[in-house]
Amino acid sequence: MTETATQIEVGMGADARMIAVCHRAATAKNGPGLIWLGGYRSDMDGTKAVELDRYAGENGLACTRFDYSGHGQSGGDFTKGTISRWLEESLAVFDRFTDGPIILVGSSMGGWIAIRMLQELKKNGQADRICGLLLLAPAPDFTSELHEPLLTDAQKQDLETKGFYEEETPYGPDPNVFTRALFEDGRKNRVMTGMIETGCPVHILQGMADPDVPFAHALRLVEHLPADDVVLTLVRDGDHRLSRPQDIDLLLNSVGRMVG
Repeated sequence: MTETATQIEVGMGADARMIAVCHRAATAKNGPGLIWLGGYRSDMDGTKAVELDRYAGENGLACTRFDYSGHGQSGGDFTKGTISRWLEESLAVFDRFTDGPIILVGSSMGGWIAIRMLQELKKNGQADRICGLLLLAPAPDFTSELHEPLLTDAQKQDLETKGFYEEETPYGPDPNVFTRALFEDGRKNRVMTGMIETGCPVHILQGMADPDVPFAHALRLVEHLPADDVVLTLVRDGDHRLSRPQDIDLLLNSVGRMVG
């Protein structure tokens, strides 16, 4: 059953859009809060997000889930979506719904958003509030690193002439849509260009049978992270979703270790 969400407005004027947020307040005195950052075309009612929220409730932790614009219960046009746009929304949710220490839990594209959030929070002196990054099949820089090198001539032509191309996906009946704006904006948000200073522990969960984000990408990400407090767990038969019962157990056990 879809939970009724709070709607907040992000953006100004013609760029304003309504973002759906589900926030669980903490009931325990101690412990960090959790923010779920979903993947491209996923929503906050997915298995991992719901299980994370359930875990938070059982352990008295605050938990915040939301849908990016053009996703799930949120308003806005999906085809206008870019990393910068969804980052703006993520930071707005962080500002309005959280306080105290926070663990960012990012899945696929959400892993990229989590890293960019940390970088932006550093600029306004709030990075010390992030006490951990838990990244599932993280896909930082996926537009330039994972998609652009594999574009067909037809897809390149569509990007040039139509401003987008479509690609079939096994995760739903409708094709994925990738826009020229997404690719152009992705280049401006690249993070795997040098050392990524996190200032907090990082735990990565990555399936080795992931057809969308190869585990070699996770290994490359680790090379850009500080040597201390970085854990990479490879799931031999894990796919991109990492939503099987044993994957969920791994996710929640990882959260438990980071919460302490």
